[in-house]
Amino acid sequence: MFNFHSLAENFLHPPVLFFFLGVFAMAVKSDLEIPPAISRFLTLYLLLHIGFTGGVKLFANGIDSSVILILAICMIASFVMPFLSYQVLSRKLDNVNAGALAATYGSISAVTFATAATFLEGQKVAFGGYMVAAMALMESPAIISGLYLIAKNAHKGADFKPSEPKLKSEMGKILHESFTNGSVLLLLGSLAIGFTTGLEGAEEMKPFVTDIYKGFLSLYMLDMGITAGKRIGELRKQGAFLIAFGILYPIVAGSLGILIAVTLGLSLGDALLFTILFASASYIAVPAAMRLAAPTANMSILLPMALGVTFTFNIALGIPIYYFLLNALL
Repeated sequence: MFNFHSLAENFLHPPVLFFFLGVFAMAVKSDLEIPPAISRFLTLYLLLHIGFTGGVKLFANGIDSSVILILAICMIASFVMPFLSYQVLSRKLDNVNAGALAATYGSISAVTFATAATFLEGQKVAFGGYMVAAMALMESPAIISGLYLIAKNAHKGADFKPSEPKLKSEMGKILHESFTNGSVLLLLGSLAIGFTTGLEGAEEMKPFVTDIYKGFLSLYMLDMGITAGKRIGELRKQGAFLIAFGILYPIVAGSLGILIAVTLGLSLGDALLFTILFASASYIAVPAAMRLAAPTANMSILLPMALGVTFTFNIALGIPIYYFLLNALL
């Protein structure tokens, strides 16, 4: 039987409630907003927290062959998933938007990951720091796949042929940026610092990284709710297909993640985070890369899909459902 207590507990978690406060504020046309500079700071703080605490946990748990295997599986999945999504999306969307959206869903959401980690902490369930490394490593492969799909299938849409030379000329730059993207660099750098400084570093950083984390996360989730509330209405112009995809994708991809996690024998905490990496979608790194490489991509599709539909589904229903299934199976 489904554990409605876990579902209610996730809804009553302050950061989740702040997210829906932001959505509600936009629904009633409030002037509530988070200044862009503050929003940027909150993003940097969140990434630093995830990376540093993950590095400390990695220091405590160590690295072995099983960790390396999981990192490899995550990178392969990030590269392959866009090819599968593209087969579905290209039936309704043009080549560029299908490729860009496929990359978006092949990549990951750091905020969904952070919400799942906070959920696990509330359940008193431990997880390994190497999952942070897996998250950081899943950004770039999806971007590379999306760009390859757009370039390979550019001939399918005459309206997009003029962008093909620009796409190819920018390919090297995009690939470089996908590996040195600020969010990826901060995640990996913080992970390395946390791993290097270990428990002593964790104690030094505790007032900033641990004590005030949930307060900053709540502010960030409020900002995400405001952004989602502003953009979710844009999907009405696209019809039911994209909304259905945004809900069904995390269910299908999450089920695949659960199957692999159970097969690998991961712990409950690691299995949930592994599943979230499969089920989430990027609304920061991939849209930024696609805006540069494929300027004809429609951002009014990418952002509302990843943030307004899939992100909302995952934090409201997905996380407790995945947790319940994994708890039963493991």
